[in-house]
Amino acid sequence: MKKSVLIFTIILLNISQLYAKNYRVSLLTCAPGSELYSVFGHSAVRVTDMETGRDLVYNYGTFDFDPSFYMKFARGKLDYWLSVATYDRFMEHYAYLGQAVREQELNLNEEQANKMVEFLHINNQPDNRYYRYDFFYDNCATRIRDMMKTVLGEQLEWNDPVSEEQKTFRDLIDEYVYPLPWGDLGIDLALGSVIDIDASEREKQFLPDYMEAAFGRAEIVGDGPTRPLVKHQSTLLDVPPVAIAPNIFNPYFLFWGIAIMFIVITYMGYRKKRLFIGFDQAFFGVLAVLGIVVVLLWFFTEHTATKYNWNMLWAFPLHGLLVYGLGMSSPAPWVKKYLLFALIMADAAVVFWILSWQSFHPSVLPLILVVILRSNFLYYNLDKFKAHKRMVNS
Repeated sequence: MKKSVLIFTIILLNISQLYAKNYRVSLLTCAPGSELYSVFGHSAVRVTDMETGRDLVYNYGTFDFDPSFYMKFARGKLDYWLSVATYDRFMEHYAYLGQAVREQELNLNEEQANKMVEFLHINNQPDNRYYRYDFFYDNCATRIRDMMKTVLGEQLEWNDPVSEEQKTFRDLIDEYVYPLPWGDLGIDLALGSVIDIDASEREKQFLPDYMEAAFGRAEIVGDGPTRPLVKHQSTLLDVPPVAIAPNIFNPYFLFWGIAIMFIVITYMGYRKKRLFIGFDQAFFGVLAVLGIVVVLLWFFTEHTATKYNWNMLWAFPLHGLLVYGLGMSSPAPWVKKYLLFALIMADAAVVFWILSWQSFHPSVLPLILVVILRSNFLYYNLDKFKAHKRMVNS
Protein backbone atom coordinates (compact mmCIF):
# COMPACT_ATOMS: atom_id res chain seq x y z
CA MET A 1 0.00 0.00 0.00
CA LYS A 2 2.79 2.40 0.97
CA LYS A 3 4.70 1.50 -2.18
CA SER A 4 1.60 2.33 -4.31
CA VAL A 5 1.21 5.70 -2.61
CA LEU A 6 4.89 6.46 -3.19
CA ILE A 7 4.66 5.54 -6.87
CA PHE A 8 1.51 7.66 -7.27
CA THR A 9 3.23 10.64 -5.60
CA ILE A 10 6.25 10.33 -7.89
CA ILE A 11 3.96 10.23 -10.94
CA LEU A 12 2.18 13.42 -9.77
CA LEU A 13 5.48 15.19 -9.22
CA ASN A 14 6.66 14.22 -12.68
CA ILE A 15 3.42 15.50 -14.20
CA SER A 16 3.68 18.80 -12.31
CA GLN A 17 7.27 19.19 -13.48
CA LEU A 18 6.16 18.48 -17.02
CA TYR A 19 3.65 21.33 -17.01
CA ALA A 20 5.56 23.75 -14.77
CA LYS A 21 7.53 26.38 -16.62
CA ASN A 22 10.80 27.99 -15.65
CA TYR A 23 10.39 31.65 -16.56
CA ARG A 24 12.77 34.55 -16.23
CA VAL A 25 10.75 37.79 -15.85
CA SER A 26 12.23 41.27 -15.98
CA LEU A 27 11.24 44.92 -16.25
CA LEU A 28 12.54 46.83 -19.28
CA THR A 29 12.90 50.59 -18.97
CA CYS A 30 13.53 52.63 -22.11
CA ALA A 31 15.18 56.04 -21.92
CA PRO A 32 13.30 59.16 -23.06
CA GLY A 33 13.16 59.99 -26.75
CA SER A 34 13.13 63.28 -28.61
CA GLU A 35 9.43 63.40 -29.56
CA LEU A 36 6.66 64.50 -27.23
CA TYR A 37 5.03 61.06 -27.25
CA SER A 38 8.34 59.38 -26.31
CA VAL A 39 9.97 62.02 -24.10
CA PHE A 40 8.77 60.32 -20.89
CA GLY A 41 10.38 56.96 -21.70
CA HIS A 42 8.69 53.58 -21.74
CA SER A 43 8.23 50.40 -19.69
CA ALA A 44 7.65 46.80 -20.79
CA VAL A 45 7.89 43.27 -19.39
CA ARG A 46 10.31 40.68 -20.74
CA VAL A 47 9.47 36.99 -20.30
CA THR A 48 12.03 34.33 -21.20
CA ASP A 49 11.10 30.66 -21.20
CA MET A 50 14.33 29.12 -19.93
CA GLU A 51 13.43 25.69 -21.29
CA THR A 52 12.49 26.58 -24.86
CA GLY A 53 14.48 29.82 -25.15
CA ARG A 54 11.39 31.72 -26.30
CA ASP A 55 11.99 35.39 -25.50
CA LEU A 56 9.01 37.79 -25.58
CA VAL A 57 8.30 41.39 -24.59
CA TYR A 58 4.83 42.40 -23.35
CA ASN A 59 4.13 46.03 -24.19
CA TYR A 60 1.16 47.94 -22.73
CA GLY A 61 2.09 51.07 -24.70
CA THR A 62 0.73 50.11 -28.13
CA PHE A 63 -1.60 52.50 -29.96
CA ASP A 64 -2.90 53.02 -33.48
CA PHE A 65 -1.60 56.22 -35.07
CA ASP A 66 -4.46 56.51 -37.55
CA PRO A 67 -6.11 59.72 -38.91
CA SER A 68 -8.47 59.84 -35.91
CA PHE A 69 -5.62 59.61 -33.38
CA TYR A 70 -5.51 63.30 -32.41
CA MET A 71 -9.29 63.60 -32.18
CA LYS A 72 -9.53 60.52 -29.94
CA PHE A 73 -6.67 61.76 -27.81
CA ALA A 74 -8.21 65.23 -27.43
CA ARG A 75 -11.56 63.73 -26.40
CA GLY A 76 -9.96 61.32 -23.94
CA LYS A 77 -11.23 58.32 -25.89
CA LEU A 78 -7.91 56.86 -27.02
CA ASP A 79 -7.50 53.14 -26.38
CA TYR A 80 -4.10 51.53 -25.89
CA TRP A 81 -3.53 47.80 -25.83
CA LEU A 82 -1.17 45.07 -24.76
CA SER A 83 0.94 43.69 -27.60
CA VAL A 84 3.59 40.98 -27.68
CA ALA A 85 6.77 41.05 -29.75
CA THR A 86 9.98 39.08 -29.78
CA TYR A 87 12.78 40.50 -27.68
CA ASP A 88 15.02 40.92 -30.75
CA ARG A 89 12.38 42.92 -32.59
CA PHE A 90 11.79 45.12 -29.54
CA MET A 91 15.50 45.87 -29.19
CA GLU A 92 15.89 46.57 -32.92
CA HIS A 93 13.15 49.19 -32.63
CA TYR A 94 14.84 51.04 -29.78
CA ALA A 95 18.26 50.73 -31.38
CA TYR A 96 16.76 52.46 -34.43
CA LEU A 97 15.29 55.19 -32.21
CA GLY A 98 18.60 55.60 -30.38
CA GLN A 99 17.08 55.15 -26.91
CA ALA A 100 18.89 53.21 -24.20
CA VAL A 101 17.21 50.15 -22.67
CA ARG A 102 17.83 48.92 -19.11
CA GLU A 103 16.73 45.61 -17.59
CA GLN A 104 15.85 44.61 -14.01
CA GLU A 105 15.54 40.84 -13.59
CA LEU A 106 12.87 40.15 -10.98
CA ASN A 107 13.67 37.91 -8.02
CA LEU A 108 10.52 35.78 -8.29
CA ASN A 109 10.08 32.21 -7.20
CA GLU A 110 8.64 29.69 -9.65
CA GLU A 111 5.07 30.10 -8.45
CA GLN A 112 5.21 33.89 -8.67
CA ALA A 113 6.80 33.84 -12.12
CA ASN A 114 4.16 31.44 -13.42
CA LYS A 115 1.40 33.56 -11.92
CA MET A 116 2.78 36.67 -13.61
CA VAL A 117 3.06 34.96 -16.99
CA GLU A 118 -0.49 33.68 -16.61
CA PHE A 119 -1.64 37.22 -15.79
CA LEU A 120 0.01 38.54 -18.97
CA HIS A 121 -1.42 35.70 -21.03
CA ILE A 122 -4.96 36.44 -19.82
CA ASN A 123 -4.45 40.18 -20.39
CA ASN A 124 -3.36 39.45 -23.95
CA GLN A 125 -6.67 37.81 -24.86
CA PRO A 126 -8.62 39.83 -27.48
CA ASP A 127 -11.34 40.76 -25.00
CA ASN A 128 -8.87 41.92 -22.35
CA ARG A 129 -5.96 43.59 -24.10
CA TYR A 130 -7.55 47.03 -24.72
CA TYR A 131 -7.78 49.73 -22.08
CA ARG A 132 -8.71 53.42 -21.95
CA TYR A 133 -5.45 55.34 -21.75
CA ASP A 134 -4.91 57.86 -18.95
CA PHE A 135 -1.50 59.54 -18.89
CA PHE A 136 -1.25 59.77 -15.10
CA TYR A 137 -3.25 56.81 -13.84
CA ASP A 138 -3.43 54.13 -16.53
CA ASN A 139 -0.49 53.83 -18.89
CA CYS A 140 2.32 51.47 -19.90
CA ALA A 141 4.05 51.86 -16.52
CA THR A 142 1.08 51.86 -14.14
CA ARG A 143 -0.28 48.68 -15.75
CA ILE A 144 2.93 46.87 -14.80
CA ARG A 145 2.93 48.39 -11.30
CA ASP A 146 -0.64 47.22 -10.75
CA MET A 147 0.19 43.77 -12.10
CA MET A 148 2.99 43.44 -9.53
CA LYS A 149 0.52 44.29 -6.76
CA THR A 150 -1.97 41.73 -8.07
CA VAL A 151 0.60 38.96 -8.36
CA LEU A 152 2.57 39.56 -5.16
CA GLY A 153 -0.09 41.17 -2.98
CA GLU A 154 1.10 41.83 0.58
CA GLN A 155 4.40 40.15 -0.21
CA LEU A 156 5.51 43.28 -2.07
CA GLU A 157 7.02 46.06 0.04
CA TRP A 158 7.95 49.21 -1.88
CA ASN A 159 10.20 50.74 0.82
CA ASP A 160 9.33 54.27 -0.20
CA PRO A 161 11.93 56.90 0.77
CA VAL A 162 10.82 58.85 3.83
CA SER A 163 12.49 62.17 3.10
CA GLU A 164 11.87 62.28 -0.65
CA GLU A 165 11.19 65.73 -2.09
CA GLN A 166 7.50 66.44 -2.64
CA LYS A 167 6.65 67.01 -6.29
CA THR A 168 3.38 67.80 -8.01
CA PHE A 169 2.29 65.95 -11.11
CA ARG A 170 3.13 69.08 -13.11
CA ASP A 171 6.63 69.22 -11.59
CA LEU A 172 7.18 65.61 -12.63
CA ILE A 173 6.24 66.09 -16.27
CA ASP A 174 8.18 69.37 -16.42
CA GLU A 175 11.36 67.40 -15.71
CA TYR A 176 10.92 65.68 -19.07
CA VAL A 177 9.28 68.24 -21.36
CA TYR A 178 11.45 71.23 -20.41
CA PRO A 179 13.70 70.71 -23.50
CA LEU A 180 10.54 70.87 -25.68
CA PRO A 181 9.20 74.37 -24.87
CA TRP A 182 6.26 74.23 -27.27
CA GLY A 183 5.23 70.80 -26.01
CA ASP A 184 5.68 72.03 -22.44
CA LEU A 185 3.46 75.04 -23.19
CA GLY A 186 0.78 72.88 -24.81
CA ILE A 187 0.66 70.55 -21.82
CA ASP A 188 0.44 73.42 -19.34
CA LEU A 189 -2.33 75.06 -21.36
CA ALA A 190 -4.32 71.83 -21.59
CA LEU A 191 -3.97 70.48 -18.05
CA GLY A 192 -5.82 72.01 -15.14
CA SER A 193 -5.17 72.70 -11.48
CA VAL A 194 -5.94 69.07 -10.58
CA ILE A 195 -2.32 68.17 -11.41
CA ASP A 196 -0.91 70.85 -9.09
CA ILE A 197 -1.10 68.50 -6.11
CA ASP A 198 1.70 66.44 -4.60
CA ALA A 199 2.06 62.97 -6.09
CA SER A 200 2.59 60.06 -3.73
CA GLU A 201 5.55 57.74 -4.28
CA ARG A 202 3.16 55.21 -5.80
CA GLU A 203 1.62 57.82 -8.11
CA LYS A 204 5.08 58.90 -9.30
CA GLN A 205 5.38 55.49 -10.93
CA PHE A 206 3.36 56.67 -13.91
CA LEU A 207 6.81 57.69 -15.17
CA PRO A 208 9.04 54.74 -16.19
CA ASP A 209 12.19 56.16 -14.57
CA TYR A 210 10.44 56.53 -11.23
CA MET A 211 9.00 53.03 -11.46
CA GLU A 212 12.45 51.64 -12.24
CA ALA A 213 13.79 53.34 -9.10
CA ALA A 214 10.86 52.01 -7.04
CA PHE A 215 11.54 48.45 -8.27
CA GLY A 216 15.16 48.89 -7.20
CA ARG A 217 14.07 49.71 -3.62
CA ALA A 218 11.28 47.12 -3.31
CA GLU A 219 11.51 43.81 -1.47
CA ILE A 220 9.60 40.51 -1.42
CA VAL A 221 8.60 39.32 2.03
CA GLY A 222 6.63 36.45 3.55
CA ASP A 223 7.75 33.52 1.40
CA GLY A 224 11.06 32.89 3.10
CA PRO A 225 13.93 35.27 3.82
CA THR A 226 13.24 38.83 2.71
CA ARG A 227 14.90 39.46 -0.64
CA PRO A 228 15.15 42.37 -3.10
CA LEU A 229 12.51 42.48 -5.84
CA VAL A 230 15.32 42.99 -8.38
CA LYS A 231 17.83 40.16 -8.61
CA HIS A 232 20.07 41.71 -11.24
CA GLN A 233 20.18 44.98 -13.16
CA SER A 234 21.96 45.61 -16.44
CA THR A 235 22.01 47.89 -19.48
CA LEU A 236 20.93 46.07 -22.62
CA LEU A 237 21.34 48.97 -25.02
CA ASP A 238 23.89 51.57 -23.96
CA VAL A 239 23.59 54.70 -26.05
CA PRO A 240 24.04 58.38 -25.09
CA PRO A 241 20.90 60.25 -23.98
CA VAL A 242 18.91 61.63 -26.88
CA ALA A 243 20.03 65.22 -27.42
CA ILE A 244 17.32 67.79 -28.12
CA ALA A 245 18.77 70.86 -29.81
CA PRO A 246 17.56 74.18 -28.38
CA ASN A 247 15.37 76.20 -30.72
CA ILE A 248 15.50 79.98 -30.61
CA PHE A 249 11.93 80.06 -31.91
CA ASN A 250 10.26 79.24 -28.63
CA PRO A 251 7.29 80.69 -26.72
CA TYR A 252 9.51 82.67 -24.34
CA PHE A 253 11.10 84.78 -27.07
CA LEU A 254 7.91 85.01 -29.11
CA PHE A 255 5.57 86.03 -26.28
CA TRP A 256 7.96 88.54 -24.74
CA GLY A 257 8.42 89.96 -28.23
CA ILE A 258 4.64 90.35 -28.49
CA ALA A 259 4.55 92.00 -25.06
CA ILE A 260 7.28 94.48 -26.01
CA MET A 261 5.44 95.25 -29.24
CA PHE A 262 2.24 96.05 -27.33
CA ILE A 263 4.15 98.22 -24.87
CA VAL A 264 5.53 100.24 -27.79
CA ILE A 265 2.10 100.41 -29.45
CA THR A 266 0.51 101.58 -26.21
CA TYR A 267 3.14 104.27 -25.71
CA MET A 268 2.82 105.49 -29.30
CA GLY A 269 -0.96 105.37 -29.06
CA TYR A 270 -0.96 107.47 -25.91
CA ARG A 271 1.33 110.07 -27.48
CA LYS A 272 -0.57 110.22 -30.77
CA LYS A 273 -4.05 109.63 -29.29
CA ARG A 274 -4.53 106.51 -31.35
CA LEU A 275 -5.76 103.08 -30.25
CA PHE A 276 -4.29 100.71 -32.87
CA ILE A 277 -7.33 98.52 -32.30
CA GLY A 278 -6.46 96.08 -35.08
CA PHE A 279 -3.69 94.62 -32.92
CA ASP A 280 -6.14 94.18 -30.03
CA GLN A 281 -8.69 92.48 -32.24
CA ALA A 282 -6.08 89.98 -33.44
CA PHE A 283 -4.72 89.42 -29.92
CA PHE A 284 -8.06 88.91 -28.16
CA GLY A 285 -9.28 86.78 -31.08
CA VAL A 286 -6.37 84.36 -30.58
CA LEU A 287 -7.02 84.27 -26.82
CA ALA A 288 -10.67 83.44 -27.51
CA VAL A 289 -9.66 80.45 -29.62
CA LEU A 290 -7.35 79.22 -26.86
CA GLY A 291 -10.18 79.71 -24.37
CA ILE A 292 -12.53 77.59 -26.48
CA VAL A 293 -9.95 74.77 -26.48
CA VAL A 294 -9.63 75.02 -22.68
CA VAL A 295 -13.43 74.85 -22.25
CA LEU A 296 -13.75 71.88 -24.60
CA LEU A 297 -11.03 69.97 -22.75
CA TRP A 298 -12.55 70.86 -19.37
CA PHE A 299 -16.21 70.12 -19.99
CA PHE A 300 -16.49 67.98 -23.12
CA THR A 301 -13.83 65.26 -22.81
CA GLU A 302 -13.23 62.21 -20.65
CA HIS A 303 -9.82 63.47 -19.51
CA THR A 304 -9.39 63.66 -15.76
CA ALA A 305 -6.40 66.02 -15.83
CA THR A 306 -8.00 68.87 -17.82
CA LYS A 307 -10.55 69.86 -15.20
CA TYR A 308 -10.49 73.18 -13.31
CA ASN A 309 -8.14 74.80 -15.79
CA TRP A 310 -7.71 78.41 -14.72
CA ASN A 311 -5.86 79.38 -17.89
CA MET A 312 -9.40 80.34 -18.79
CA LEU A 313 -8.96 83.46 -16.63
CA TRP A 314 -6.75 85.08 -19.27
CA ALA A 315 -7.62 83.00 -22.36
CA PHE A 316 -11.40 83.36 -22.18
CA PRO A 317 -13.73 82.22 -25.00
CA LEU A 318 -15.83 85.41 -24.88
CA HIS A 319 -12.79 87.58 -25.57
CA GLY A 320 -13.87 87.08 -29.17
CA LEU A 321 -16.64 89.62 -28.51
CA LEU A 322 -13.97 92.32 -28.43
CA VAL A 323 -13.12 91.56 -32.05
CA TYR A 324 -16.56 92.90 -32.89
CA GLY A 325 -17.00 95.44 -30.10
CA LEU A 326 -13.72 97.26 -30.62
CA GLY A 327 -14.47 97.64 -34.31
CA MET A 328 -17.57 99.75 -33.66
CA SER A 329 -17.27 103.38 -34.70
CA SER A 330 -19.10 104.29 -31.49
CA PRO A 331 -18.40 101.55 -28.93
CA ALA A 332 -21.46 100.25 -27.09
CA PRO A 333 -21.48 100.58 -23.28
CA TRP A 334 -20.94 96.84 -22.87
CA VAL A 335 -17.51 97.08 -24.51
CA LYS A 336 -16.02 99.10 -21.65
CA LYS A 337 -17.71 96.84 -19.12
CA TYR A 338 -16.22 93.81 -20.82
CA LEU A 339 -12.76 95.43 -20.85
CA LEU A 340 -13.04 95.88 -17.09
CA PHE A 341 -14.14 92.25 -16.79
CA ALA A 342 -11.12 91.11 -18.84
CA LEU A 343 -8.82 93.21 -16.64
CA ILE A 344 -10.22 91.67 -13.45
CA MET A 345 -9.96 88.14 -14.88
CA ALA A 346 -6.31 88.65 -15.85
CA ASP A 347 -5.53 90.06 -12.40
CA ALA A 348 -7.22 87.00 -10.88
CA ALA A 349 -4.98 84.75 -12.98
CA VAL A 350 -1.92 86.41 -11.43
CA VAL A 351 -3.39 85.90 -7.95
CA PHE A 352 -4.13 82.22 -8.68
CA TRP A 353 -0.53 81.83 -9.84
CA ILE A 354 0.99 83.55 -6.79
CA LEU A 355 -1.16 81.52 -4.39
CA SER A 356 -0.18 78.30 -6.24
CA TRP A 357 -3.79 77.41 -7.00
CA GLN A 358 -2.52 76.61 -10.48
CA SER A 359 0.94 76.81 -11.98
CA PHE A 360 0.86 78.44 -15.42
CA HIS A 361 3.56 78.04 -18.01
CA PRO A 362 6.15 80.82 -17.46
CA SER A 363 5.94 81.96 -21.08
CA VAL A 364 2.28 83.06 -20.71
CA LEU A 365 3.21 85.76 -18.18
CA PRO A 366 3.84 88.38 -20.91
CA LEU A 367 0.48 87.50 -22.50
CA ILE A 368 -1.30 88.05 -19.18
CA LEU A 369 0.53 91.37 -18.81
CA VAL A 370 -0.63 92.37 -22.29
CA VAL A 371 -4.25 91.64 -21.33
CA ILE A 372 -3.83 93.82 -18.22
CA LEU A 373 -2.07 96.60 -20.14
CA ARG A 374 -4.41 96.81 -23.12
CA SER A 375 -7.70 96.28 -21.30
CA ASN A 376 -6.68 99.03 -18.87
CA PHE A 377 -5.52 101.37 -21.67
CA LEU A 378 -8.63 100.79 -23.78
CA TYR A 379 -10.99 101.12 -20.81
CA TYR A 380 -9.77 104.64 -20.05
CA ASN A 381 -9.12 105.87 -23.59
CA LEU A 382 -11.56 104.10 -25.92
CA ASP A 383 -14.27 106.80 -25.93
CA LYS A 384 -11.83 109.69 -25.68
CA PHE A 385 -9.53 108.64 -28.52
CA LYS A 386 -12.38 107.61 -30.84
CA ALA A 387 -14.03 110.99 -30.25
CA HIS A 388 -10.71 112.68 -31.01
CA LYS A 389 -10.43 110.71 -34.24
CA ARG A 390 -13.92 111.78 -35.33
CA MET A 391 -13.06 115.45 -34.64
CA VAL A 392 -9.86 115.22 -36.66
CA ASN A 393 -11.64 113.53 -39.57
CA SER A 394 -14.38 116.14 -39.58
